[in-house]
Amino acid sequence: MARLPKLAVFDLDYTLWPFWVDTHVDPPFHKSSDGTVRDRRGQSIQLYPEVPAVLERLRGLGVPIAAASRTGEVEGANQLLELFDLVRYFVHREIYPGSKVTHFERLQRKTGVPFSQMIFFDDEKRNIVDVSKLGTKWCYLHSCPAWNEPSNPNSRIRCIHKGPSWTLRSSHLRNRTERKSGGHFQERRRRHQPLKRQYRN
Repeated sequence: MARLPKLAVFDLDYTLWPFWVDTHVDPPFHKSSDGTVRDRRGQSIQLYPEVPAVLERLRGLGVPIAAASRTGEVEGANQLLELFDLVRYFVHREIYPGSKVTHFERLQRKTGVPFSQMIFFDDEKRNIVDVSKLGTKWCYLHSCPAWNEPSNPNSRIRCIHKGPSWTLRSSHLRNRTERKSGGHFQERRRRHQPLKRQYRN
């Protein structure tokens, strides 16, 4: 069995949910009587459908999970994690603007986990480039054009590009994250490609 990472770190925007929390939705958020998470205008908000199963699988494997987001909408991002009942998965949350090198340096100090034993999931190449210089393993979730439409998360295709010495085998996650209908993971063993959208500040 492959050696598991000692910390899995997830971005939020376009990694856990299909939107920028500071742009595409309108905080504050709330949960309606039918259990749907909505923004201030009543717009329905959803996670990528496989997210809960992936986080649950990692927790079942004993891999601690942290969040690293550079959004400026800190309160809204934390509120969504609460409303989607995802807070229970995260041992640490580093959510604030700026280079993700800072996020990871703080996570390293808090956890004591070497950068080389962390794995990072993010959709922006600039973040992958910055954090990989620390020696962190990475998993680049390529932003496909169809993936950037928040109205239909079930149609997403996750193009996953694995960094060097990536040790968390896809089989560890696949048995609980394969889609029963609609979206699915599409894994490709090739170098990452440029994003097809502009980067956020």
